[in-house]
Parts: sequence; C-alpha cells; structure tokens
Amino acid sequence: MAKKKITEIVEEMLEDFLRQEGYELYNAEFVKEGRDWFLRVYIDKTVTDEYVGTEDCEKVSRFLSEKLDEEDPIEQNYYLEVSSPGMDRPLLKRSHYERYIGREVEIRLYKGKDGTKNIQGVLKDITGDDITVEDHDGREWKLQLSEIAKAKLAVIF
Repeated sequence: MAKKKITEIVEEMLEDFLRQEGYELYNAEFVKEGRDWFLRVYIDKTVTDEYVGTEDCEKVSRFLSEKLDEEDPIEQNYYLEVSSPGMDRPLLKRSHYERYIGREVEIRLYKGKDGTKNIQGVLKDITGDDITVEDHDGREWKLQLSEIAKAKLAVIF
C-alpha cells in the first residue's frame, strides 16, 4: 500500500475515538528508516492549554494497535509509535498555523529573503496561502507557505 493510503486509514480508524476522548490527530506518518518501517502518530488535546502525557499516548496506542490487528491494513512489519508533537512542534498544516496565531515561531525558508533564511518572531496572521510574522525588531515578514521549508513553535524559557 502507498504511504499516504496507510495514514488515511489510520486517520479514519482514530477519528471517532480521538474525538470521544478529547484528543485530535496532529499528524501521522508511515516512514522507512534503514530496514525498519515506523507508523508514527502524533496526538494533541483538543483543549489548548492541556498537554499530552504518557497515559494519553498509551491509551491511543492500545486502541490503535487493536484496530490495526483487526483490520490488518499494513503488509510489512512496522513499529507503532504514539506521542505528542512536542513543545517545539512542527507547523505542517494550515490549521496548525491558525491555532498558533500569537505564538512565537521559528521559520526556515527554502531560499533566502532579504539576506536570511531563518526568521523568528510572533505569528500574526494567516490569510490564504500567506502568513505574517513579526520579528523581534518589529519587522513584519509576509511569507507564502510554499516558501517555508520548516516551521515550528519556538520554545522559550
């Protein structure tokens, strides 16, 4: 099966369970690393100021493991990993950007813009396929999502 297809199947398997338990699927990936395949599922709580703990990951892992055993949609051997996306979570989807407006982000661009490929600042807005980030000098950067190689929440202590 194609990688995308497996993640779609996993999303469908988890959809109702996650909603009932107060979680949301942040991301899912099915990747090969060396000789091994990994099905990685990242969950978050629907309440934005609560964090995912070990017990939450275990609960989702047990449920998903049983469903995968029942339906057996994956031909090859793989390791199942369920975790939080972490404090420095990547922003992968439009909904991620929308959720974290007002938060500090770190952006790496594919190509340099005004002499830099790295921008850190507050995510101000997302409109269409454009985001606005205000850096620490007060400069507003208007960036297209297609320009962004990597975006993540900044961890500030």
